[in-house]
Amino acid sequence: MSPSKTIRRLEVVSPVPADIDIANSVDPFPIAAIAEDLNLGSKHYDLYGKYKAKVLLSVLDDLQGSEDGYYVVVGGISPTPLGEGKSTTTVGLCQALGAFLDKKVVTCLRQPSQGPTFGIKGGAAGGGYSQVIPMDEFNLHLTGDIHAITAANNLLAAAIDTRIFHEASQSDKALFNRLCPPNKEGKRTFANVMFRRLQKLSISKTNPDELTPDEVKRFVRLDIDPDSITWRRVMDVNDRFLRKITVGQGPEEKGMIRDTGFDIAVASEIMAVLALTTSLAEMRERLGRMVIGNSNAGEPITADDLGVGGALTVLMKDAINPTLMQTLEGTPVLVHAGPFANIAHGNSSIVADKIALKLVGKGGFVVTEAGFGSDIGTEKFMNIKCRYSGLVPQCAIIVATIRALKMHGGGPEVVAGKPLDRAYITENVALVEAGCVNLSRHISNTKAYGVNVVVAINKFATDTDAEMNAVRTAALAAGAFDAVVCTHHAHGGKGAVDLGTAVQRACESQSQTLNFLYPLDIGIKEKIEAIAKSYGASGVEYSEQAEKQIKMYSKQGFSGLPICMAKTQYSFSHIPSQKGAPSGFVLPIRDVRASIGAGFIYPLVGTMSTMPGLPTRPCFFDIDIDIATGKVLGLS
Repeated sequence: MSPSKTIRRLEVVSPVPADIDIANSVDPFPIAAIAEDLNLGSKHYDLYGKYKAKVLLSVLDDLQGSEDGYYVVVGGISPTPLGEGKSTTTVGLCQALGAFLDKKVVTCLRQPSQGPTFGIKGGAAGGGYSQVIPMDEFNLHLTGDIHAITAANNLLAAAIDTRIFHEASQSDKALFNRLCPPNKEGKRTFANVMFRRLQKLSISKTNPDELTPDEVKRFVRLDIDPDSITWRRVMDVNDRFLRKITVGQGPEEKGMIRDTGFDIAVASEIMAVLALTTSLAEMRERLGRMVIGNSNAGEPITADDLGVGGALTVLMKDAINPTLMQTLEGTPVLVHAGPFANIAHGNSSIVADKIALKLVGKGGFVVTEAGFGSDIGTEKFMNIKCRYSGLVPQCAIIVATIRALKMHGGGPEVVAGKPLDRAYITENVALVEAGCVNLSRHISNTKAYGVNVVVAINKFATDTDAEMNAVRTAALAAGAFDAVVCTHHAHGGKGAVDLGTAVQRACESQSQTLNFLYPLDIGIKEKIEAIAKSYGASGVEYSEQAEKQIKMYSKQGFSGLPICMAKTQYSFSHIPSQKGAPSGFVLPIRDVRASIGAGFIYPLVGTMSTMPGLPTRPCFFDIDIDIATGKVLGLS
């Protein structure tokens, strides 16, 4: 392999400056140079300014016969509210592989929501000397994918209320005349999307004038039950006051008031569809079969029933292409999709991973991150994402910190925005050892999929060698392939070279097998119970509403879909305060919902907020612009 032309050696300083200051201190390579290093020709990408490009799906056709590289997924232990550095580890590892170990490598990350960026968490470009740049563009508009999702989601929401409105005020004949108006010659035609509804109704006629009165009625009346509508509007801002709203209060809407609400844009099913699709044609099918609610007769109503599936695809046609960026050290990054890790599967896109695996080729590495702890992100990566992609990972990384392990060992509560208790910044090996039960369960659960597990121990300045050794000993005893101390936040790729070497050895010794946690042909409850058992639960308790929904989805033919559990990331159980490795608890399923277009059923364990709120002092207080240079200030 010829040496990369875009590797940059960093001059690190201590203490580590603010993320945005580090990002602004580096001039990115032109993105065309990054593309050239990946052997991407100009026909394979569209430039979005100097430092970003959309990689076109056509590259998959051109590289169809090429071998894939090694596939690595990064998860974590159950985190503190501060996060344990999965994104930073993912970036640092790739900088180590590409800039220090001379491997072809591509990082695959989710696009962050602007909600956390301006809210409490800050950005998601990594941190310290392991970041994606330009950091401000990564965390803000990027190439507009989230805006496209917002537009498509809200077009569908408007279509739902509009259809209910018109059906309530018109006869079958009037609806038919407007849906299929005669042309100047007096002939009616069906729009192409209408044939999808006709097929669903088992009506094979192609001439609208040949429909019987009964067929006209069935065709034009969706008869949506307003109480069954699950589709909500979205925006990419944390706004607690939009969690519950009423619509239809205008005088022209004739009293058709309905309770609904807003979710944050990344919680839209369209985002999950984008992440799980494998082609433009498949995305069209997935968008069209999204279910927005039921008819009064209990039949699922889809986007294609509303006639809007094609229009949604048009709005998403550019968003399907991953965005090419770079790390601080010049290694390539594909940024794509950003589904919620609770109600969705919390992983970047299948198409980005597939493109990356072809681009790095045999012996290269693709490192992709899964949201939240391994019980959520890695589980969904294996059982949902890998089912749909057909890809098999060779290595799974579990990111751990001394801070989080001390919390799981019984340490004081960790609260974002408040100083850490003294227990977290002074040596306490016993507390670390007690907390390793959490790490051990994550290791055993992840090993069960048939992949080698490498533990990445993110070292903070106050962590001691004795504490690090305790983690390494516990990890190896639990069956980890290796456990490595990392300092990539402070030193960039150089601080993750040992991790890169361990990951390479883990991949080279791994067979191409993947053991799913459950088969798809068992019932919804059996799948839920298999996942609950992996959490340590002794059983599952279903609410009356959950029982009703499971029965309905089974009747509608959706029981063969994988399960996407929506639960807290802070504990294996449903109670965030239960740390360590709780067992013997009964997991309560409050409700069960479905993302049919994306292709999963999601049970709700406890209350999941899909529209975060802003704290008293949001991150936006610190964000500003240098009016002399135009550079963004204060992003974290």
